[in-house]
Amino acid sequence: MISALCRSGLVEEGWAMLERMRVDGINPTSFTFGPILSSLSLHPQALQGIQLQSLIIKSGMLSSDPFSATALLDFYGRNGKVVDAVKLFEEIPEPTIVTWNCIIYACAQCGFVDYSMLFFREFMRTRLERTDSTFVSILSALRSLNYSYFLEQVHGLTVKSFFGSFLLVANALMNAYCNCFPLNSAERLFILLPTKDLVTWNTFLTCMAKKESLDKVLEFFCRICTEGFSPNETTFTVVLGACTVIGLKKCGEFVHAKAVKLNWSSDAIVGSSLVELYGKCHEFDMAVAAFRDISNKNVVTWNALISGSTNERAVSPCLVFFKEMMVSGLRPNESTFSSVLKSASTSDLKQLHSLIIRAGYDSNDYVSSSIIASYAAHGLISDALICANLVTENLVSSSNAIAGIYNRSGEFKLAEELVSRQEDPDNMSWNILLTANVRNGKYLEAFQLFKRMQESAFLLDNYTAVSLLSICTRINGLDLGCTLHGLILKTNAGCSDVFVQNVLMDMYAKCGSLACSLSLFDEMPERNLVSWTVLISGLGLHGRCVEAVQVFQQMQQEGFVPDGVAFSAILSACRHGGLVEEGMRIFNRMGCVYGVEPEMNHCLCIVDLLCGFGRLKEARVVIDEMKFQPNAMIWRLFLQGCKKYSLV
Repeated sequence: MISALCRSGLVEEGWAMLERMRVDGINPTSFTFGPILSSLSLHPQALQGIQLQSLIIKSGMLSSDPFSATALLDFYGRNGKVVDAVKLFEEIPEPTIVTWNCIIYACAQCGFVDYSMLFFREFMRTRLERTDSTFVSILSALRSLNYSYFLEQVHGLTVKSFFGSFLLVANALMNAYCNCFPLNSAERLFILLPTKDLVTWNTFLTCMAKKESLDKVLEFFCRICTEGFSPNETTFTVVLGACTVIGLKKCGEFVHAKAVKLNWSSDAIVGSSLVELYGKCHEFDMAVAAFRDISNKNVVTWNALISGSTNERAVSPCLVFFKEMMVSGLRPNESTFSSVLKSASTSDLKQLHSLIIRAGYDSNDYVSSSIIASYAAHGLISDALICANLVTENLVSSSNAIAGIYNRSGEFKLAEELVSRQEDPDNMSWNILLTANVRNGKYLEAFQLFKRMQESAFLLDNYTAVSLLSICTRINGLDLGCTLHGLILKTNAGCSDVFVQNVLMDMYAKCGSLACSLSLFDEMPERNLVSWTVLISGLGLHGRCVEAVQVFQQMQQEGFVPDGVAFSAILSACRHGGLVEEGMRIFNRMGCVYGVEPEMNHCLCIVDLLCGFGRLKEARVVIDEMKFQPNAMIWRLFLQGCKKYSLV
């Protein structure tokens, strides 16, 4: 009866039944405690399980009944009480195979890898027969390169004992290799495995996505289908995640079609991945359609839609969906509030702040940081400072938040003074002070500060690297930039970070070394729209304008949709190279094909290009069709063109 109640989720009723047994004087058996302990691990009152240890000892079943002792050991392990689990294990006179597996697995899951390996070695010295669960337990502990040598030993042992052909062990081996070795080693194991199921394929697919081999992920997805396996939730989520990272909408649409065909598009997790993909690719209508197709919407699916809508130019979609989510009865979490705050207008911001306070998220670091950033972004500096003082108890983090606001509002001296007064500044404090110096034009002081950071044992991070590289770009300091690049490689700071690599490319191009910029682009494991834009800008700056146009076309073939900055780069390249026809073609396609409305800098480039070649009538048409008033620079360029061609 106790077992049936606990399996049905009625833990309190099972506990009450145990109390009735004790009152009626009925002695517990080996099957009494196990069901309760198994159910309590997921129950809010999991600490009640600790009380059962006294009852098990009192009933004499700790030493006589390995089943009850093992159930208690498993309970401690699943609740992270490794010390109690080890003490209990040492009190068990004759551990069974299941008991050994439990203690090995408990230590592994709680991160005590050395203890897990110690118990595994001791178990191997016993005469007990090994099982597949034994190998799965120890393999689950091996999650980093530090344990690669031991993994090879366990692998050899599985082959020697013929457990390597068991699917459960093979999948655990595959997962361990993905965690402990480079991708090529995991690939060799995958090829050599005698038996594979969908879990094996998904494990290696996830490994490729983590190792940033994104092109192979798509190829491997097609192989899964051709090998006769039907992709499941995990498969689609991993592949769509890879498409989202590199912004490949066409590949995402192919995967979407496959998901629809196999009835996975309505799944909450797969559907959320589709919404996230289309949101990043600025296909908002398709994101909404994918969202509407989800049958059981949860907070994650709503967050994916709300986050995707923040990429839109209009503010309303994000807030509309947020209100719709509230009406549906779902409670927003920190991710929801942070996304909505990014798109909130000044009038909506304070209402959202009130709602966050009522929901109890005002003390959440993630949400409070978003509130401060939103107030600062809208120019409400006093409100941002009040929030910074209210929500942060730590003196250093509070002063960092306030100094960050001063930096964003241009009060660099105030930011410097505030951070300088800290007795024990952290890495964020140093970086804020560094940024204040850079934005204030104090380049020498910035490098002196960086020297002090190194002397204080603070390592170079991405934020520091970008700030210093921006100085090299401004002062045309190629030698200094090369030295910084070497330091970044040496300290592994930002080596694989796309943002840092983009800044490095830009620095080399603007400091005169286009070859280094091109080399960096070719070596980048992952590129985004900014990477392509920097390359186009660099080529145009160095007079290789035809190549810039070719790269612009190649960028689109790779699935990247140009934005306003990319159009500025290619129009500037056309202006430098005198590519009038190509420049006009691109300018005319901006709004009608790409949905990017020309801004002042775009019009300035095209007017300068047309006036430079005497096509003044076309330049005048561009000026007349501008949706905003032309500035003095545009008129100056037009008048210079008229003077050059004797029209004034």
